[in-house]
Order: sequence, then structure tokens, then C-alpha cells
Amino acid sequence: MADPENTLLMETTKGPVKIELRPDLAPNHVARIKELAREGFYDGIVFHRVIDGFMAQCGCPNGTGTGGSDKPDLKAEFNDEPHVRGICSMARTNQPHSANSQFFIVFDEARFLDKQYTVWGQVVEGMENIDQLKRGEPVRDPDSIKSLKVEADA
Repeated sequence: MADPENTLLMETTKGPVKIELRPDLAPNHVARIKELAREGFYDGIVFHRVIDGFMAQCGCPNGTGTGGSDKPDLKAEFNDEPHVRGICSMARTNQPHSANSQFFIVFDEARFLDKQYTVWGQVVEGMENIDQLKRGEPVRDPDSIKSLKVEADA
């Protein structure tokens, strides 16, 4: 049984997506995503970087990949979970402990990211909607997250 406290319901411009959170892998990252979701931080945020065959990135309030929340950056929680289709992982700068609010969802295997980016979740429903996101770096007229909620609150 899925745990509603560790399940995210994401409504995108392409349709619904359900994400299973993995506090066993990255408890502080999961806590941050839930905290931001509960504050409504992700509502209206665009998928600013979507690379075919690689990943879809979002979580920047500027829509450009240059910003984050007003909360402090997180210490990395690198783990052994592989970056494969549907994995949710935190974006960061060149500094390992710089993840804040931006994250990406992997389209296809991206094992070169393993143990260098913090995996915190997995898409369990609606990956076909992520597949439909408009592509680009940056994306022209990007798709967005209409809402992101913790299932226990929905």
C-alpha cells in the first residue's frame, strides 16, 4: 500500500503524475519537497529544461534554472538508487551540497548521474504525461506544474 504521507500528486499541463517519495533514501530532500509542496511553492512552476531521452527539470521560481526557494541549500544525500526511467532526483550546481528546490524526472536510463545527484522519488503513475512535455533548453512556451500536493493533504 502506498503511504499518502509519502506520495505526491502532481497536476501538470499534460495531465496527472503520481510520485512515490523515498525518505529511506533521502529523508532531508523528501522533507524539503513536501515542505515546499505544502507551501504551494511548485504551483505554476514551469518545466524550464526538457531534454529528449534524458530528463525534464523544474522547480525554479524564475523559470530559467537560476533560482530556488528562500530555504537553505541541502546537504547531499547521494544513494545507490539508479537514475532510470521515472526517477526523481535533485538538481544542483557544481557544488554537491547546493540542491534547493529544483528537481528533474528521468526519461531514460542516465546511470552517469548515479551517486552524484540525490534520488528522492519515483514516478509510479502518469509517466506518459511527463513524456508529452514540450522539449527545449530553454523550453519555448513551457509546460508547468499546475499543482503539487502531498496525497495525505489532498
